[in-house]
Amino acid sequence: MSLIINKDEIVRLLQGIDIVSEIAEGFINYSKGNVTVPPVGELVFDNPPGEMHIKYGYIKDDEYFVIKIASGFYENPKIGLSSSQGLMLVMSARTGVTEAVLLDEGLLTNIRTAAAGACVAKVMAPSVIKAIGIFGTGIQARLQLEQALPFLRSNRILVYDTDQGNFNDYIDYFKDSSLEISFANPSDIAKTCNYIITATPAKSPLLKVDSILPGTHITAVGSDTPEKQELDSAILERADIVVADSIAQCETRGEIFHALNQRFIMKDKISELGKILAGEQPGRSSDRQITIADLTGVAVQDIQIAKAVFNQYKKEAVL
Repeated sequence: MSLIINKDEIVRLLQGIDIVSEIAEGFINYSKGNVTVPPVGELVFDNPPGEMHIKYGYIKDDEYFVIKIASGFYENPKIGLSSSQGLMLVMSARTGVTEAVLLDEGLLTNIRTAAAGACVAKVMAPSVIKAIGIFGTGIQARLQLEQALPFLRSNRILVYDTDQGNFNDYIDYFKDSSLEISFANPSDIAKTCNYIITATPAKSPLLKVDSILPGTHITAVGSDTPEKQELDSAILERADIVVADSIAQCETRGEIFHALNQRFIMKDKISELGKILAGEQPGRSSDRQITIADLTGVAVQDIQIAKAVFNQYKKEAVL
C-alpha cells in the first residue's frame, strides 16, 4: 500500500532537510544532463483565473521518479482557500509502484521555488545590498524573501502590489521580524533597490529598463507560462548576465522567452543556473554588473524536494 503523507506531517519533516542544498544539487544534475524532464503539461483557466501544471521526471540511476500536479487559482483567498494547491507522487524507478503520495496542497512547489531563489542569491547577489525590492505580496513573494535573506544581509524591504490590503497582509506576516518594510511604486523600487524579486502573475512588464540601477540583480519568478511577463525585455538586453533555471524551458516561457522572441537577446547570452552552481560558468564578478535570473520552475526541483521529504520520513521511521 502506498504511503500517504499529509501537509502537517510534511511541514514537520521539512525541518530536518537542508532544502537549498537539495535544490542546488538538482540544478547541478540537470545542467550536467543527468535528468530526464519532459515538457510541462498545463491547463489555463479564465473564469476564475487560474492554471494547473504537471511536471515530472527522474535523475539517471535514481531510486525514484516524481510526478507533481500543482495549481494556482488567484481568487481562492476570497473564499478562504490558498491560491496554491497540489500533490506529488513518489514512484519506484525500478517497478513503477507508487511509494508515497505527498498531499502537500502546493506547499512543496512553493518551498522549492523559493529555494531556487536562494540558490540564485548565493551566486548572483551584489556584495552589499542597499535594499531589497519585492513585486507581489502573495505566498511566493513572502517565501522568496525568507529563503534569500540569509544570503543578502539587508533588512530594508520595499514592496509593490496593486492592492493595498494585500500589502497590509504582507506586513502582518513579517510582524515579528526585524525587517523594515515599506510600500513603494515600481520606479522607486528600481531606483532604490539593487536586489529585486518579482513574484506576480503579471502579463505586462512591471519594471522598465531606464529605471534599473547599475549593479542590480533581478530574480524573476512569476512568468511561468508564455502569457506572463514581469520585465521589460530591454532589461535582459542591457544585463551583463542572464541566467535560466533551464535554458530549454525558458525558450518556451518566462522572461527569456519574450526577450528571445523580440530579439533583444540571442540564446548564446544565456547561462544556466546549475552550471554556475557547479562552477562551470561564471556568476557575478563585479558589483557593477546587472544580472537577471529567470526561474520558470523545473521538474528536478520537484524531484529533489519530494525525495527529500520521503527519505526523511523513512529515516525517522527507522530511528
